[in-house]
Amino acid sequence: MGSSLGEAIDALRKGRFVLLHDGKEREDEVDMLIPAQFVTPRSIATMRRDAGGLICLALGYNIASRLGLLYMHDLLNIALNGRLRDIISTCSPYGDRPAFSITINHKDTYTGVTDRDRALTISSMARVAESVLNGGDGVAEFITSFRSPGHVPLLIAANNLLKERRGHTEMAIYMAEKAGLLPVVAICEMLDSTTYTALSFEKANKYADEHGLCILDASTLMAE
Repeated sequence: MGSSLGEAIDALRKGRFVLLHDGKEREDEVDMLIPAQFVTPRSIATMRRDAGGLICLALGYNIASRLGLLYMHDLLNIALNGRLRDIISTCSPYGDRPAFSITINHKDTYTGVTDRDRALTISSMARVAESVLNGGDGVAEFITSFRSPGHVPLLIAANNLLKERRGHTEMAIYMAEKAGLLPVVAICEMLDSTTYTALSFEKANKYADEHGLCILDASTLMAE
């Protein structure tokens, strides 16, 4: 049951969804992921309809750092005073520091939440990342192209990826880099509308079979 890493890498290169389970010792969730450079409004509709979780955009640490992005818990530490700081979460129930940064919309969006709007925001971030990697002024492009707050949460991968943190964010960026793609990946948790919990690996595997998608468990990546 499940696909090989090579099969998943090949699927990502073709702009196809890959399903990724992070393990029972962690969130025990399966996320749908797709490289940002291939995202279309149909991609967003599929994640919204078939996954149902929060559609986020994972960024490689170097991209986020060169854009001057900070983790949300660090931003809140700067912004909040007194007792309000008690609300800041720096560690999840499963032991990880949250990867969340700011939320954004592309400046050409209207509400920012429609499938077309979120696809524009996500695919445009891929172009900014490409500019940064190619030595362009990604900061200026980022500032002139986006506004915050918005409807696409940004996630910052740990600098050392799986050696430092083993979340969906790091695994998604790790796989994108292995595929030779931009380190910018849209991810969304798969939820179960029957049990009102995360979709089980077994049900996600059935979905993958029905739709011809690759599905991986984190143990496949850790074995690399």
